[in-house]
Amino acid sequence: MPEYKIPTVVLIGRTNVGKSTLFNRMLEKPKALVSDIPGTTRDRNEGECVWRGKTIRIVDTGGLDVDKKDEIERNTIIQAQHAMKQADLILFVLDAKIGPLPQEHTMAIQLNKSKAPVIVVANKAETHAERSGVQSPQWFLHGLNAPIAVSAKRGSGVGDLLDLIFDELKRVGKPPIETQQIEATHIAVIGKPNVGKSTLLNSLLGEERFITSSIAHTTREPNDTLISKGEKNYIFIDTAGMRKSAKVKKAGGLESAAVKRNENTIRFADVTLLVVDATEPIGTQEKTLAGILKDSGSGVIIIINKWDLIPDKTTTTMNRYREYISASLPFVEWAPVIFTSAITSQRVKTIYDEIDTVQKNRQRWLTEKEIDEFLRRAIAEHKPTRGIGTFPPKVLGMKQVAIEPPTFDLIIKAKRTDMLSTSYVRFLINQMHKVFNLRGTPIRMNVRIAKSTAV
Repeated sequence: MPEYKIPTVVLIGRTNVGKSTLFNRMLEKPKALVSDIPGTTRDRNEGECVWRGKTIRIVDTGGLDVDKKDEIERNTIIQAQHAMKQADLILFVLDAKIGPLPQEHTMAIQLNKSKAPVIVVANKAETHAERSGVQSPQWFLHGLNAPIAVSAKRGSGVGDLLDLIFDELKRVGKPPIETQQIEATHIAVIGKPNVGKSTLLNSLLGEERFITSSIAHTTREPNDTLISKGEKNYIFIDTAGMRKSAKVKKAGGLESAAVKRNENTIRFADVTLLVVDATEPIGTQEKTLAGILKDSGSGVIIIINKWDLIPDKTTTTMNRYREYISASLPFVEWAPVIFTSAITSQRVKTIYDEIDTVQKNRQRWLTEKEIDEFLRRAIAEHKPTRGIGTFPPKVLGMKQVAIEPPTFDLIIKAKRTDMLSTSYVRFLINQMHKVFNLRGTPIRMNVRIAKSTAV
């Protein structure tokens, strides 16, 4: 976040030295996925670390010792190198139980050429012998200072490490900033694997920030990136592609954990971009995602990506596709649809304006006069219909009780809330979207029984 002059500390090292565990410990929350599987971390993963009332940015990176045998591993190295170039300080993380390996000696020679200062961290130092052992000659790596011993798993030594980091940043003229609340719109980017989510994000951000490849499941965990446009701040969260639940269970725990985190990410996002591949039919996975979004409270924008690959387009092609989307994803028929090409950046920049509109609609607070007039006209057009019971209940009024998303209490004269049909509640919600142009935001409506009629 250069706009706020937050100093950046980048964690590097080979696979399985505990970088992500240390990252989580410094952030004091389990933001990065942790496992014994080499290569779990692929993209850069960023977060803010608050220590003694001041803030720094921590960046976790993938292992630098991968074989570069495929596109993903090559891109993992590229992402780590990008992070190192932007670092104000580098943490070179090693495994205290194993000691420096030959490839780490090679890394140390390269780090000596870095413009940013380097702190060597010996992680997994759980015992006294392991902590004291890092002072032996083998740990002095080509001019780098002696390592500081920590146990990210237990938390021991991490406070001392943060003190050292803060002192070093101050020494080089990049002091941590006073903790502040940054107002930003949080945007989750979801979709089934290989629809172009990461490529779309790279186009939105204007840099190769996220790993992209033709291999499905390139992204395993939500990653945050904050950018500013004028006075507005946006935090984009790339998420792992979701597959059918049976395939997820078959794939094992790591992917299942990623999908669970994606669902949580959606529920905390202000706006979610549901990315759809224009060259493939809408399937069960998109419908499942739409169902999750319907109940999440997040605003929704549907991104039809790879639109440049649709042949023989005419002026009516978009309208026909919108009708197809509406019929296939009725849960989110109130969501705007944008046709993009992440590769050519076609219409990508218009997404920002739509995000602003959807977030504004999520925060819309209607006046009592607007609500009363709306309800009067809605009832005149379509009288309440009954659920259970012999007669439909009388609708006495409606009031707004919350925003993000707009939430309303519908007051009825009845003994039970299910005496009003759910289809009539849906009718009122659909009418509100049309009358007040609340595109992109869900509307919640709670049926309440008037106190005088409650039993």
